[in-house]
Amino acid sequence: MRLPLPQFAPRDRPAHHWAEVIETATTEYLAQCLEPETLNFPTMPPFGSWVRSRDEDSGNQIYGIVYHATTAPIDSVHRAQALGLSLDDLREQQPQIFSMLKTEFRVAIVGFVPLAAFNPDAIGPEGVNVAAIAPIQQVGANLIQGTIYQHLPPRPPQIHQAVYGCDRQEVVEFTAKMDFLRTLLQMTGIPTDALIAATLREVYQLRQGDRAWLVQAGRTLSVLLKDDYDRLRAILSQVHL
Repeated sequence: MRLPLPQFAPRDRPAHHWAEVIETATTEYLAQCLEPETLNFPTMPPFGSWVRSRDEDSGNQIYGIVYHATTAPIDSVHRAQALGLSLDDLREQQPQIFSMLKTEFRVAIVGFVPLAAFNPDAIGPEGVNVAAIAPIQQVGANLIQGTIYQHLPPRPPQIHQAVYGCDRQEVVEFTAKMDFLRTLLQMTGIPTDALIAATLREVYQLRQGDRAWLVQAGRTLSVLLKDDYDRLRAILSQVHL
């Protein structure tokens, strides 16, 4: 039986703080969503969305992509049962339901950025300060000013590290190079092609339909797939605005 995570007051939770690491490994980690501030189920992060955690010892900001998500009872012995009630009815008649379920998601690690590589104005007590990103953009400065490493970090994030949803600017700057596609293709036990398609679609939308970037991604995939055009076409056909 897995116990629910302790929840903190809303004022103590930084922006975009979605979840907390509860299992960790070299190539991936499992995170549990924090309970929302209102009587509702935690928001399940989209397939192919970008998240960030950190290795506290080194300060590395570790980037990953959501590839699997579930909502299930906290008590693994009992299954949820259909009640025939709307969410509003559940809130009124069965409010305890919301604290009896957990939402978890698995993240494929695709790279990392040393904390020192970020714009100094973006660094806060917990690593990257999301609230500082917009002012940095307004003056035309880069968020990441140093090296971006698109390979597995020396260590994954530790247990109980916070997991944040990535800001658009983080994703745009991280995906300027395409080495993360090779990292995804080398992973096993995940729906690789569907994940790559969802990831490219997410980035393409965040980049507001940057056609040149998508062409570059297609050429990189063509090389990595060793000219398997049927597989390439199936992946790229799922990328759209």
